[in-house]
Amino acid sequence: MNDEDAMTRALELARAAAERDEVPVGALVLGPDGAVLAEGHNAPIREHDPTAHAEIAALRAAAAKLGNYRLPGCTLVVTLEPCAMCAGAISHARIARLVYGASDPKGGAVENGPRLFEQKTLHHRPRVTPGVRAEDAAGLLRDFFRARRG
Repeated sequence: MNDEDAMTRALELARAAAERDEVPVGALVLGPDGAVLAEGHNAPIREHDPTAHAEIAALRAAAAKLGNYRLPGCTLVVTLEPCAMCAGAISHARIARLVYGASDPKGGAVENGPRLFEQKTLHHRPRVTPGVRAEDAAGLLRDFFRARRG
């Protein structure tokens, strides 16, 4: 699966989160062969769990499927730049590649904020491909928050 197709699926997962009144973020893990291993979307409100971000859900499901907490050779595709918690989990899981859509100037930790993958003490740094279908992902977030303010 190429980055555009994977992001299309991640956007569908983000819409599913929005339908449940969760912030619309979707994620999926692709195996080394490019096939979808696992999917997730934001659910901290429904799950009563501050760690129930899309990335964490997808990583947990992929690790369970493979029977290993390490996911070498895998790609994580997510609609929004990961926060510090999720970036840390990506590193711990040894994700080979991170693909994301919209940048997050307030909460992101990859190109914004702490820039976690640039820290010298980090054990593993994935290759990062930002901006895939960024406007679609950003638009989904804008529409979600606009509807709640209006």
